[in-house]
Amino acid sequence: MDDEEFAVQAINVHAAETARFDRLAARWWDPDGESRPLHDLNPVRLDYIASRLPLRGARALDVGCGGGLLSEALAAAGAEVVGIDLAPAVLEVARLHLHESNLTVDYREIAAEALAAEMPGQFDIVACMEMLEHVPDPASVIHACASLLKPGGVLFLSTLNRTPQAFGAAILGAEYVLNLLPRGTHHYAQFLKPSEIATAIRAAGLVLDDVSGIAYNPFTRRARLVGNVDVNYLMCARKPA
Repeated sequence: MDDEEFAVQAINVHAAETARFDRLAARWWDPDGESRPLHDLNPVRLDYIASRLPLRGARALDVGCGGGLLSEALAAAGAEVVGIDLAPAVLEVARLHLHESNLTVDYREIAAEALAAEMPGQFDIVACMEMLEHVPDPASVIHACASLLKPGGVLFLSTLNRTPQAFGAAILGAEYVLNLLPRGTHHYAQFLKPSEIATAIRAAGLVLDDVSGIAYNPFTRRARLVGNVDVNYLMCARKPA
């Protein structure tokens, strides 16, 4: 896929998904609101990235940044951060929150594919967390992320596995029993197996470095890395130098 193809395929999004996240915008930074699981998972995601390469001075891109939880955490650690999303109300919340945090993040309403056509090879770090299960073509996003990386740069992904355990935890448990997330946030058919992500990573010219599971206890609000990837998992892949 060349740069012209990225430009043509710039909008890889379900309109209903962006509308759903826009409705959550006002409470994005409320740690006890609908984004509570993201607040609880964010330190684990940041540590996963920071353990693999220095953040201070790194140029980082947060794809599907939402209200900016990971973007601000990366900026606070010293990275130069660009955050992109296609939900305008959520992006406005992200920009407004910078007035509270006194951090600097360049937020843009643009698809990863369009940014890849504009800024290929510009980032040391590309993170795409809890976003692939919400787009029509996850492989297209992964390919765009690979294009955005500098040689030697690292792509970080997180998503939900397509397993009965993930259905029970992320849909039945989080949406219907505990009401941690609005009903309809996730669709089981859009969950992705690690093997499917790994195939897309290799097709994009990246080398898979790691796959780690995330265990999350909604009662203690504790999240940690584990070897079991049956529910939520993180992956990292490197662009050959």
